[in-house]
Amino acid sequence: MFKKPLSDLKTSAPLRSSDRRKLKQRIIDTHALTPEIGELLVPDGLLAQKFSTHLDEPGQVIQHTPSLHPNQLVAITQYHSPLPSTNPANPTPRIGPPLAVGHSVVSSDQLRGGSNGGGEEGKGKAVLVLHAWKDHLWNVGIGRKMEVPEPRLVGLQEAVEEDEDEDEDEGEDEEKEKATEDGPTESINTEPVSTQPATETVPAKSTLTPEDVSSYLRSALLQALSTTLRSAPPSAFPILASTFWTTHILPARPAQAPGTNGLADASAIDIRHSTYKSVKVFLKACAKEGLIKLKETRGDVMITDHPSVSEHRPHKTIASVEAKREKAEERERQEKEAEEKKKGEIQVTELWKPFETTVGMFVSVGKSSQDLYTATDIGDIFNAYVTEKGLINAREQQYINVGEDAALSSATSVKNEERPEFLKREEALQRVRDSMQSWHRVSVEGGDIITKKGAVKPIKVTAKIRQGRKTATLVTGFESFFLQADEFADELEKVCASSTSVSPLPGKASSDMEVMVQGKQTKAVTDFLMARGVPKKWIEVADLSNAKKK
Repeated sequence: MFKKPLSDLKTSAPLRSSDRRKLKQRIIDTHALTPEIGELLVPDGLLAQKFSTHLDEPGQVIQHTPSLHPNQLVAITQYHSPLPSTNPANPTPRIGPPLAVGHSVVSSDQLRGGSNGGGEEGKGKAVLVLHAWKDHLWNVGIGRKMEVPEPRLVGLQEAVEEDEDEDEDEGEDEEKEKATEDGPTESINTEPVSTQPATETVPAKSTLTPEDVSSYLRSALLQALSTTLRSAPPSAFPILASTFWTTHILPARPAQAPGTNGLADASAIDIRHSTYKSVKVFLKACAKEGLIKLKETRGDVMITDHPSVSEHRPHKTIASVEAKREKAEERERQEKEAEEKKKGEIQVTELWKPFETTVGMFVSVGKSSQDLYTATDIGDIFNAYVTEKGLINAREQQYINVGEDAALSSATSVKNEERPEFLKREEALQRVRDSMQSWHRVSVEGGDIITKKGAVKPIKVTAKIRQGRKTATLVTGFESFFLQADEFADELEKVCASSTSVSPLPGKASSDMEVMVQGKQTKAVTDFLMARGVPKKWIEVADLSNAKKK
């Protein structure tokens, strides 16, 4: 509905009392709220602005007035000092994102004039905070690890009402000038218009003159006409002048200041710093030049085929720089999340120790027979050994002449089988590893490290029919992953909202235990194990609850 510009956008007007009451009641009924909450959400003094979509569907926007009233819901943001600007006399302040919400205790008049409203400095509490960044409610959300966004420049009010002495008549007759002047007046939104995306850029070395700013804005127009507007479908036109300005021209401003080695100061490339002083005058000048056409009845913008557009040389835009920065920030955020996740994940390392028939090969290359080796270590030692001994088959490079070396022949031999003369490299390496003694190491960053003999076994989560037709979920093999049976069972009881029990693993003389959870809880148990840092690779799930009884 809103993928294309709105049409027939009316000016804001106070919401009628009857409409306000209907809106409040509808919100109360829809969300089952109390009348008091409804009054807070739909206070007096709201503004309404009607519009139509490109499909001629009517709509209405409800806006809060800028003034505050006691007990009104408000957001608290942080004020930041202005960035270094090429125009020190008119620096642009910055504000951060909302960091807290609450109920206002005082009115806006009291905030501006002191606690007593008489202009004297006042002290005291202005807002009763309900929710703040990084409080316990924040930590419940999925974005709890996100950093605070960079502050943005405060939106500036575009000068849409111009004086007659600012309107330059370049030989046009009075009737044509009047028609042009009446055109864009209704189309440019009188609400504050953001002059740029938030970018922290290094100011250009040279101070921009009004003529420079005007040139950059014209270049931005040509950039938009040759890129985003050229690819727009015919149904997208005419475009509201305000949409044309904010959506197409401002993002297309040059990011690289011509004639300098630094980035352009986006806050300086502002219509107020140009020779035009207002958006309306700028659009009129572009229309006189033939770059665009203003629709006389409403002031909407149409584009034309002008030679300057085809001759325009594309430049790097503020929007592209901002998009690149956001992409880099998103990539950095994802990397941080991956690092944080990795910190809490249990690390499982498979190890092997030289044993019996493989000891000779390791000792012959100066390796200890008492050390533990990873699969990568064994591969490196094996490759170095066959290269040093010259055991690579001359005709078939992927084969190793294992029968020519006593140590390697012994390491690759299989009991009750005749020793082979040659083997493929991968098979020979696998035989060496299979002949070694299996070990494993389980660790958590900053936590305990457990190294044990034997191959690591995955945690088995199995759903079975028990006691007639009742289904139960059995969990075994969890001890290697720092989980104690009783504590594990208590936590599963809460997570699965089902009864649990602990018993020795049937048929085992060891101390391994089995945790049983009532019901088919394989997914809940798996999710819990992964949340505790167990890699999914080491969780084996089986559902035998649907198997027919024999």
